[in-house]
Amino acid sequence: MIISRTPFRISFFGGGTDYPVWYRDNGGTVLNTTINRYCYINCRFLPPFFKYKYRIRYTLREELQNISEIRHPSVRECLKYMRIDRGIEMVHTSDLPARSGIGSSSAFTVGFLNTLYALSGRMVGKRNLAASAIYVEQDILGENVGSQDQVAAAFGGLNRIEFNGKENFFVQPVTVNQKKITELQNHFLLFFTGFPRTASEVASEQIQNTCSRTAELRAMKEMVDEAVNILNSSGQNIEDFGQLLNESWKLKRSLSSRVTTSEIDEMYAAALKAGALGGKLCGAGGGGFMLLFVPPRKQRLARQALKRLLHVPFRFETLGSQIILYANEEPY
Repeated sequence: MIISRTPFRISFFGGGTDYPVWYRDNGGTVLNTTINRYCYINCRFLPPFFKYKYRIRYTLREELQNISEIRHPSVRECLKYMRIDRGIEMVHTSDLPARSGIGSSSAFTVGFLNTLYALSGRMVGKRNLAASAIYVEQDILGENVGSQDQVAAAFGGLNRIEFNGKENFFVQPVTVNQKKITELQNHFLLFFTGFPRTASEVASEQIQNTCSRTAELRAMKEMVDEAVNILNSSGQNIEDFGQLLNESWKLKRSLSSRVTTSEIDEMYAAALKAGALGGKLCGAGGGGFMLLFVPPRKQRLARQALKRLLHVPFRFETLGSQIILYANEEPY
């Protein structure tokens, strides 16, 4: 029996420059953090007492004889990729809903691959785990997804991540003192907008627009180092981080008509009126979670302005995908 725990992520700056169509020629940079909300995957070799070989449980329950019949695309292709011949039982649970902009699909892929490596008796490093997940999602499944989610889920922590070429990425932890990290965390509020979205569908238009949005994407990439400088500088006010988020959101909205909606714009405007300095929709956009940068003294007003939305407390986390239970079972 293997259980993995894989964190979800929040991206602050540089989102959009982590798509291969952009970074293979221009290089990409993002600033993101993983949070203490997780995807859990329980996996074991299925005992040979059943008429089926695979029992897969997530929002659906699948009991099948052949890998090719598995409906869940990531489960199916991860099993093929890992060349698992024995029967498998997999159970997925999660702290946050799927398709909500916090990297849930990549957290699932990273977490499932982590359990399959462990089940196969192999211990892989974070880089190999992230690279495997990128390969499964982009090359095998052909999804319109970037590369930051897989890296964040595997590595964990608050990181500046560079992307150059097909598989070349560099993870640089943001090394600021705990007081500054706590101050930064205390300025964030996270709300669930309640609107479902599929990142691959929202991102498809953005990817098509990449060649015509060069100036915007370069500006968004440059904001990563501006944000890191704010965190590193003792002379800059932490509130500058929030104002930079607001500028980044304006640029992100211009990348695609599907990034935002009139309802989301109204929510964001209400938050700004109540005291938020900036914010964004997490992930590709279109719905899901809204992150807001609000000075602590204004947070009561901001929560009141968005009282019909679910507020989700969170903290930064640093571990990335972990095997939290490894129990050998005697083979039948």
